[in-house]
Amino acid sequence: MTDKLWDGAPLSSIDVETFLPHRRPMVLIDKVLEHGHDSLLTATHISDSSPYFDAALGGVPNYVGIEYMAQSIAALAGVEATLRGEPIQVGFLLGSRKLSMPLAVFALGETYTTEVKRLYQEDTGLAVFDCRIFHGATQVAEANVNVFQPQDTDAYIRESQGSSTRI
Repeated sequence: MTDKLWDGAPLSSIDVETFLPHRRPMVLIDKVLEHGHDSLLTATHISDSSPYFDAALGGVPNYVGIEYMAQSIAALAGVEATLRGEPIQVGFLLGSRKLSMPLAVFALGETYTTEVKRLYQEDTGLAVFDCRIFHGATQVAEANVNVFQPQDTDAYIRESQGSSTRI
């Protein structure tokens, strides 16, 4: 993996929004740390202003981890699109398999890294990723995440809306 993107600039110095189709406050990951062939490593620091922060829990509930994984996958797609000189595209989280989240809460003041590795991708835009979240060297969540990135998002949405109204 490398942390350099272009002109020797470290990925961690580039605003993560550069690579995501999301805008704040729905950007949940903080930094892109490393990019490799079919893989990406991101970081998320938990603060009291983090989306979904719950003061009663003292952090962010573990179920938000699936979105950390999904946004890390989106950031990988964004980095790859940027390197090809193409626009950032919207993708869809379809589901997950082998989901394990033994950590109950992403704790206030802690930083977590999310590693995503593409296992498989079809020309249609359907892909499967191996995703893992770490606190230091300790793995605190994992899943195989299924995503879909259509060639034409607007046409896909129009088509999906039309088919959902048919009986």
